[in-house]
Amino acid sequence: MSLLQDAKWWLMGASGLSKDALHMHVGLAVLVVAALLGRRPVGDWRPLFAVLLVAVAGELWDLIDNIRAAAPMQWRGHAKDILNTLFWPAMLTLLAGTRLFRRER
Repeated sequence: MSLLQDAKWWLMGASGLSKDALHMHVGLAVLVVAALLGRRPVGDWRPLFAVLLVAVAGELWDLIDNIRAAAPMQWRGHAKDILNTLFWPAMLTLLAGTRLFRRER
């Protein structure tokens, strides 16, 4: 197993989260950290793009690990993981532009 796989298994065990829940938490964490580091609002497209990059990079790493282990390709699983990682960050990015998230002065 690779370092990424070991880290995922450790996080799942330590947190008690499922793999799908872990993807959602990572996506939200990347969104917040990217917004803070980039000094951008959550409604800006750049923090969401950072989430997309991390999600795709993680799935490419998983794909490489599968190839090395001669495991069958899990295309639907990879797509589901990317969607799980992106769903809530995308919703927050879209909602950030609405009145729901704006302070009225």
